[in-house]
Amino acid sequence: MANACTVTLMDEGISTDSSSSVLRPHAEVEFAAELAALAVTDPHPRPPQWRLSPWAVVTYLIGGTLPDGTVIMPKYIGPRRLIEIAVATLATDRALLLLGLPGTAKTWVSEHLAAAISGDSTLLVQGTAGTAEEAVRYGWNYAKLLADGPSHDALVPSPVFRAMRAGSVVRIEELTRMPSDVQDALITVLSEKALPIPELGGEVQARHGFNLIATANDRDRGVNEMSSALRRRFNTVVLPTPASADDEVRIVTQRVAALGSVLSLPPAAAPADEIRRVVQVFRELRHGQSEDGRIKFKTPSGTMSTAEAISVIVQGMSLAVHLGDGRVQFDDLLTGIESSVVRDQVRDTVVWREYLDSLASR
Repeated sequence: MANACTVTLMDEGISTDSSSSVLRPHAEVEFAAELAALAVTDPHPRPPQWRLSPWAVVTYLIGGTLPDGTVIMPKYIGPRRLIEIAVATLATDRALLLLGLPGTAKTWVSEHLAAAISGDSTLLVQGTAGTAEEAVRYGWNYAKLLADGPSHDALVPSPVFRAMRAGSVVRIEELTRMPSDVQDALITVLSEKALPIPELGGEVQARHGFNLIATANDRDRGVNEMSSALRRRFNTVVLPTPASADDEVRIVTQRVAALGSVLSLPPAAAPADEIRRVVQVFRELRHGQSEDGRIKFKTPSGTMSTAEAISVIVQGMSLAVHLGDGRVQFDDLLTGIESSVVRDQVRDTVVWREYLDSLASR
């Protein structure tokens, strides 16, 4: 019976085998060796239920070399102090809000924080305009509810509910995309560390180790302002865009290599000079001036984020490998750059043409 069930799950694409070949492994699976090495060599005290000490979590995010020679790859390239503040917040009873423009690695950082602290980054609520309150509280199995009435067996716990019960970190992505009344369902959880279940006349209380990481940006369309009552219950860390071109090139190169490996695209397909050129275009359009500051440009309506630059280069690699000579040329990237720039067909088309004229003259 168990074998038949296993076959059915595998046929449906559901597997608990961490060695399975998946398109995007969770952080705790992909970097399991680094997390294990940190756990063995970590001499610092750990908060209750944490897999690693705060020092080790920061090292996991920022990178470094352990005493046994294990090299920890940096997951975040930017100010170390920001990660230290984020980790220190999670070691208290305050929730963490990662705020920043799209493409500033908010989701990436939140996933790796959860993986390092709890060993599980899958307790996740994805915020959208259609997210219901049940996603942050609990729902019901209506067949059991109608048959037997409210009961523990009929209750369907949300990721927040399960994290409270297990003493783990839960992630809420794009908090400001959720309707305001759904956002405010978190106020009791964050202030009382308890989730009332009035239908059963009880509550679930958070265990040691429970905390919440939310991500948000306030620049995109379709965002809902957080109430002041909810915002007060978070410590906010603003993740900036990369400070220097060299930092942004490092980020893009690292992520392109990782994505290219998953998609079986050869690393040599994206030369370093083409990566730097795309980063330069994105930075110049983002800042509204040339790299040397001599020429001013209009800025497009989009954010021209680092994440979009990564997507442009991976798309160019796929085009060059599968439909070209195997090596990315700047022409392979122009279409992707244009689609990132031209969001408003009237305004952004003018911006793009003026920038191309400037680029040609240089």
